[in-house]
This record gives sequence, C-alpha cells and structure tokens, in this order.
Amino acid sequence: MNLNMDSFDQLGLPSFLVDTIEKLGYKEPTEVQAKAIPKALEGSNIIGLSQTGTGKTAAFLLPIISNLSNGRSKARMPRSLVLCPTRELAAQVMENFENYSKNTRLTSALLIGGVSFKDQDKKLDRGVDIIIATPGRLLDQFERGKLMLTGVEFLAIDEADKMLDMGFIPDITRILESLPSVKQKILFSATIGKEIENLIAKFIKKAFKVEIAPSASITKNVNQILLSIEGFEAKKENKKDFLIRFLRHEKSLVNAIIFCNRKKEVSYLSSLLRKNKLIAGEIHGDLDQKARMEMVKNFKDGHLKYLVASDVAARGLDIPNVSHVINFDVPLNPEDYVHRIGRTGRAGNNGTAITIVQEKDRALISNIEGLINEKIQPPNKGWLNSIAKTSNKNKKITAVKAQPQDIAQNQLPDFLFTKF
Repeated sequence: MNLNMDSFDQLGLPSFLVDTIEKLGYKEPTEVQAKAIPKALEGSNIIGLSQTGTGKTAAFLLPIISNLSNGRSKARMPRSLVLCPTRELAAQVMENFENYSKNTRLTSALLIGGVSFKDQDKKLDRGVDIIIATPGRLLDQFERGKLMLTGVEFLAIDEADKMLDMGFIPDITRILESLPSVKQKILFSATIGKEIENLIAKFIKKAFKVEIAPSASITKNVNQILLSIEGFEAKKENKKDFLIRFLRHEKSLVNAIIFCNRKKEVSYLSSLLRKNKLIAGEIHGDLDQKARMEMVKNFKDGHLKYLVASDVAARGLDIPNVSHVINFDVPLNPEDYVHRIGRTGRAGNNGTAITIVQEKDRALISNIEGLINEKIQPPNKGWLNSIAKTSNKNKKITAVKAQPQDIAQNQLPDFLFTKF
C-alpha cells in the first residue's frame, strides 16, 4: 500500500465524500488517515495507536459513512455504532459526522448523559444509521428497550485507554457481547495495556494495526515552555497575577485553554479573569452538558478568548486554532500533560504550551519528562523581558475576594529562569 498519498481521492473514498472533504478545507490526509482508510474500506478490522490531534476521527468516520451510504436503517436498529469515553468527545465526533455526511441522507443520534431521554427516544423510534454514544447512556437506552444492537454492522471504539481509565471496560465488554452482526470493528487508543489487549484478543480478530506515535510523544508543532514561578509571593506577584499580565501582553497569543486541577480553582480563576476584563469562560464536571457544549461552542466561534478547564476538557475537544495551552496547575497524572497540550498545535498549526511550576511541583515535572522522554525547557530571557517591559503600562489586577493590588515590577526575577 502506498503510504505517501497526498490527496483524499487516492484513498478509495467515494467521490461525494472527497468533494465534501475538499469543501471543508482539508487538502491532504494525515498519516493515520492514509494508513487506516484504505484498509477500512476493504473491510478490515483496524487497531490504531495514535496520539491526539492526528486526525483519527476522520480515519474511522469516513469509511463508516462510505459503507453506510448503501442501505437504510430500521426503527430502533442502528447500523453503526461509535463509542466514546466522554460526552465532549462524543459531541465532537457527532459534529464531525454531520460535516462529513452533508451530501448524504444518513441519520444519526447522540446518546450522552446530561441530555433528556425524550429527544433521544424520538430519534431512535424513527431509526438512525449511526449512534455516537458514551457507554453508560447507550446501555441505559438498551436496557429501556429503546434500541436493539442486533443490526449493528460497523463499530468504532475511540480512546480505548481513556475507557479503561474511567472504568468502562466492563460496559464495553457487555456491549460487544450484544453485537452479533458486526462486520467491521475499529479501535483507536493512545496506549494498549494488558486489559485492552485482552479485549482485542477476545473480540477483534485479524485486525490491521496502524501505529503512528506512542501516547507519550508530543507533536513537533508544540513549543513547550516550563515557567518557574517560585518566589512570586515574596515579590508581590503570585502566579495568578503573572498569568493575567501574560494574557494581557503576550503578542503571539490568539486564544488559550487554561488548565487547573480542581473544579473550584477553575471557577475562581475564570471569575478572576473576567473581573480583570479578560473574556473567559469555564468548563468542568459540575456544569450540565448543555452549558458545557455552549461554552465550548463560544470558544470555538471566537466569542471567548480564554477557556479555563479541568481535565474533563483535556480529551475530546477538537479546536484547530488554539494558539496556547497554559497549565496553571501542573497535572497530577503525567499522561494528562500529553492530552492537555495536545489541544494546541493541531491540524498542522504551531502552538505553545506553557506550564507554570513551583518548587513543590518538581516531582510532577520529573514524572512528565520521564514519560515524554525529553526535558521541558525554561523560556529565554528575551521572551520574558518583552512582557516585563510592558509592566509600567499594566492595568491593576482585581482580586476576586480582596482589594485591587498592583502587579509588579519592572524587572522579572532570576528565579524565573531556574532549570528543573
């Protein structure tokens, strides 16, 4: 198979799909698409190891759409099923499906929690060609007798490693045992451990393996920066103050996703940014699904410049033009670092990932560097001094629960350049 395919019309896709893809602005397939799509169109089972941002969603959706274009669905009997670990990822896959299937009459249903059963029931009663779902809600509908899985011919499981982390493997096993007619199974995962290997051995026979990069690899398009902030309290500038100053004055910043470890911190920080006239929203697990999806849409559409997020947003957000990811808190799990900064540098664009660290974060940084097998470098002095030069012009920072305080100071301290 020729893996140097430089256009979608070389992959074997039907012309209506190629036309749709080109109109959406995609000019050439990514590596995972070039490897997986031709084999999927042949009917092969696929096991894909691919990092985030490599185009894997299209790698399974386009063959499914091609296969579904012949035939009709029956009431409560979907013909294809895509399983995703989170609501956000499922909603994103649905958006991609709607874009790719514009020139078809294919019908779909999104089955996720946080949304009323009523609207989902109506779609299922009419019959849909494809269901995109989280495991829990799919099983809820199955147990309520609202759908049958005996007609499913094509199955895709996205981010199987995240399914494992969230405890969904028993649900996935149960679903797979309820699919007697599946012709093709596609599974994508960043890593494949023993439990996922057992799942594959039991349910996915004779699969074609597509491996692009290990989960710990970082795209070369992302410039990683380690910013040591230890001592800012003594200098009258804590990391919240510095963050606001940076957001105001970094010229290359178009927009940013800012990650915190706790939901409480997400709400506090987003409120602080808004009080300082920075257009920020927030996304975390306590928001209902409608609010979360609306917040993401506003960010994608440019109505919000900053999105403060917990790790619920680390996977599943496909926003092509995020210029910066900022780890306000160092992630406790090193794998979360990879997924967080994978929100920038997507679709061939360049991105910047800044991790704000204190002395207490040394062990966490060491674990991350061990996982990705590289050192995250501190910034050069010129980069930080360019921000420092603007400090005389800074507006005051408004604390959420305190009096306004001036941000400091004309010269950035040497500890900012500390190497871990």
